[in-house]
Amino acid sequence: MANNTGLYDLPLLPSYQLAPLPSIIAPIPDKLLTLLLPIAAYWILSMFFHWIDVKDYFAQYRLHTPAEVLKRNHVSRWEVVRDVLIQQVIQTVVGTLLGMTEPDDFFGKESYDVAIWATRIRKLQRLSPWLLSVVGVDASGLAKNLAGSYPMLAGAVSGGQYPQLTEVITTGDGFQTIVPAFAEWELLVAATMYWYIVPTLQFGLAIFVVDTWQYFLHRLMHMNKWLYTTFHSRHHRLYVPYAFGALYNHPFEGFLLDTLGTGIAFKLAGMSTRQGMWFFTGSTIKTVDDHCGYALPWDPLQRISSNNAGYHDVHHQSWGIKTNFSQPFFTYWDRVLGTVWTGGDVSARYERARTIAQRKVDQENGKSTITHSSTAESTEGDANPYQSELRDASMLRSIPSELKMPAIPQGKAEQQATGSREQVLEDAHNGGAQILMEEAAEEKEARSMLRRSQRRRTASSIAQSDSLKGLRDRVTGSIHGRTGVLGMESSR
Repeated sequence: MANNTGLYDLPLLPSYQLAPLPSIIAPIPDKLLTLLLPIAAYWILSMFFHWIDVKDYFAQYRLHTPAEVLKRNHVSRWEVVRDVLIQQVIQTVVGTLLGMTEPDDFFGKESYDVAIWATRIRKLQRLSPWLLSVVGVDASGLAKNLAGSYPMLAGAVSGGQYPQLTEVITTGDGFQTIVPAFAEWELLVAATMYWYIVPTLQFGLAIFVVDTWQYFLHRLMHMNKWLYTTFHSRHHRLYVPYAFGALYNHPFEGFLLDTLGTGIAFKLAGMSTRQGMWFFTGSTIKTVDDHCGYALPWDPLQRISSNNAGYHDVHHQSWGIKTNFSQPFFTYWDRVLGTVWTGGDVSARYERARTIAQRKVDQENGKSTITHSSTAESTEGDANPYQSELRDASMLRSIPSELKMPAIPQGKAEQQATGSREQVLEDAHNGGAQILMEEAAEEKEARSMLRRSQRRRTASSIAQSDSLKGLRDRVTGSIHGRTGVLGMESSR
């Protein structure tokens, strides 16, 4: 048997033989499953939220009352279902074309790919002597001292020299020979890179691309009057979002923001078909969850990211429509570019099951709000990019002051709300002025109910008021049972 360790600078890469990758669910091809899973996830999750809504489960976590869904939205459920199905047809067609550009999936090369990473790790070790010399350490001397007790560490310090690591291979002509081998730790790190770290980075890149794509196009849809009134205003007919309305869009907008955006992210991240399957399905689930209408404390998606149902719901309100543009995963672009809602706590609009006394206790204890904002951000924050909203709100100036409720803190929040209400008025086709009138009436009625409730309430009745049904009985005819629509008093 010949010893050829001196002839090879690096361990040899293993041979491999490719075979077609079996489908996850036979006989459905993975590419077809990639098209079907997001649609199935959309309707399954949407129907779950619809079911708990109809059955009145978890009502204490609702952002809005059932009456608001019926009264404040300007589109029927049938129209929503129809437009969502149209978008999903477009999504399927585009996904089919995208799948035609992807190669078929094979397996059998995994050990080879892990060995490629192990080779890269071995090459990186060659920098060790130079790096140690920079800090004045003699790599050769250190390796000799470590060789007896820590031979693997000595090999890494000496620049990836492992003379004791060999393996026997059989050459193509049938002869056996001894060649260098990888260290166990090198293969372990390489496998971790291949199976975990690289896929995580791919998903991270895809998420960043989607968030970036959707933020800037979504914001453009609001900043350009023609784009908003022609395309994006359709989605904002849902002033009270619900789960199966998540993809209720103009077909062109749905293609541009959702379908094309995730397709570009998939390509740039270099994902496989199965990675794309989970990425597309995960994006769909996150979008549905953001529109579900519930602030569920045990929902993992709402705990992982502050870009959740409560955060996005602000964007659907007439006073926050030009804020909170980020979708669907994280909020960094809103925070970097100053478009986060800064008007403070809006939880009073959503948390219907709590009593007045309990809310005061929560506020005194510094309870985190649904939107993760405070009024200090309004007075202290940079006004960008809303500094011209007060000047440009020509239509809003013609609206009586009593219709400009709820009251907004002075500063950046006032500018945000002004620009948002001006955009609502510009959408005359969907009854912009009527929407402001309805919200002002709701605010006035809610304040009146609160004053009457505070005069009647006793210490014993406070405990009873924790019941959601009891709350409904006290505020019959009103869709808000808390202080104001924004959950805050005017600072003026």
